[in-house]
Formats: sequence, structure tokens, C-alpha cells
Amino acid sequence: MACLDLIIPPRCAGCGASLEVSNHLCAACWSQMEWIDKPYCAVSGLPFAYDLGEEQVSSSVPARPPVYDRARSVTAFGDTARSLVHQLKYYDRTDLAKVMGRWMVRAGADCLDDPDSWIVPVPLHVLRLWSRRYNQAAMLAKVVAGETGLRFKPDLLRRVRPTRQQVGLSGEARRSNVEGAFKLSLPDRLTLSGRRVVLVDDVWTTGATLEACCRVLRRAEVGEICIITFARVVGDGEKPI
Repeated sequence: MACLDLIIPPRCAGCGASLEVSNHLCAACWSQMEWIDKPYCAVSGLPFAYDLGEEQVSSSVPARPPVYDRARSVTAFGDTARSLVHQLKYYDRTDLAKVMGRWMVRAGADCLDDPDSWIVPVPLHVLRLWSRRYNQAAMLAKVVAGETGLRFKPDLLRRVRPTRQQVGLSGEARRSNVEGAFKLSLPDRLTLSGRRVVLVDDVWTTGATLEACCRVLRRAEVGEICIITFARVVGDGEKPI
């Protein structure tokens, strides 16, 4: 890597500035990352504006019980996080998956402590995969599995019909767009009962895609569903109960 850096000097994935070493982010972009650390909701993983102790739950959880059990994210979807996601997703910066995946392991540590868990990426439809050439969620999930020793199950969920790009759609349109788009792989259905599944994706916006995947998993009577994403759209701060 050192020799390659002499030929092609490393650049910050956030702003493009030259770097002395291949650490992916310059100091300025690192400081602009909106890391999601405690205090946050024990269920949704959304940050609280203030700390009332461990295992606090947001008031939105009982008001609209989620289809998952726990969710964790590395960072809010700010400018620097958006640049990292776009570099990985659209500009072939597949080298970023390793560091992003490692951050996800740290953020989702309490979802990754069951040795029988399966790590499952949100799938792409075969036509989208053909045009993009790789599934960024699967790349992140593979890193998470490799770092933890948990089983990587890239084909557990299948996207059985093509859907419109979610970008620019309203929350309701996103939910309608992915309704019925996912199915379980039949060979794995019988071994899912009671198992923890850790669903992995790059970005959580409205949650429509992730929730559609979770509903399919719930019908298979999985024991627990955890979600780990790299970035997440975050509001002004959740209020504890």
C-alpha cells in the first residue's frame, strides 16, 4: 500500500483533499462526522438530546412499535457521511467498505454478541446488481461478519421484483415501492426460527426498505431482528419516555 500511495497519493473520501497516509478522512472531515454515541434509544438507536441513564426508550417506540428489536447506526447522514456512502455506492470506492464496516461493528456491538446470529445484507434486484456490479450493503455485511466471526448469509433475502429508486420519493411512496419486493430463500426458512438476524444496509432514511425486509423475517418467526446501518437520517433528538 505504501508504494501505491507514492504513485497515487491518497485523498480524503469526504472532500478530496490530499492525505499523507491512507486513513480515508482528513482531520476536518473527521471532525464533521456526526457520530451516534450514547445516550440513544435502546430500541431505535436514535440519539437523545440528554441522558437519563441506560436502557431508556424513546417515546416514539410505544407509540409506533417497530418491526425490529434493536437498531444501531454509526453516524447521522450529514455531508461527510453522505460523501462516504456515495463514494462506496456510485464511484467504485469499494476500499471504503472495510473501514465503514469496522465502524459498524463498534456501533452495533450489542447486536453482535450472539455467536449463532446471521449477518444479512439488504439485497439488490438482479437487474440493479447487474448495472451497479456490486451490492454495497453486502460488502459492508461481509466486513461485519468477518470482523465478528458471525455467519454471512448474503442470499437469505431475495429482491424478487425491480423497484424504482427510493431517492426523491416520499415516505409513503417508498413504502408502497418496496411492498412485496422481498422474499426468503426457501432452503434457509426452516433454520430461522428463534435465530437472531442482523440486517445490514448503508443508509437508513425513512426505513421503508428495512421495514419491508423485517416483515418478511418476522413471518419466518426469527427470534430477534437487529439492524445496523452506516448512516441514518436523524431529526432534532428523540425524547425519552
